[in-house]
Amino acid sequence: MHIRKTMSGTKLIPRVFVFKSNKYFYPGLANDDENKVIMSMICKKSEKEIVSLAKKMSKKLSKYDKLVFDRSGYKYHGLVKLFVETLRENKVNI
Repeated sequence: MHIRKTMSGTKLIPRVFVFKSNKYFYPGLANDDENKVIMSMICKKSEKEIVSLAKKMSKKLSKYDKLVFDRSGYKYHGLVKLFVETLRENKVNI
């Protein structure tokens, strides 16, 4: 199933995406209309660092009224769920 076929971010409603490597966790914000990455961050794949990164990122994302979350094919559990739930706790509307 193609996830991104039905999901895209715009200037007003950007897309929050995640990528996981063996060592690092990369969340970012994209505007698919202009094919631009607005912001991206990096941290190690530990729960403590992902929570602190999500708190930092939520301060920057609070200026958007609404966001679209793209899990990039990863299951919604573990680190991906922790990241999104921390954003929601910090008043980010996903």
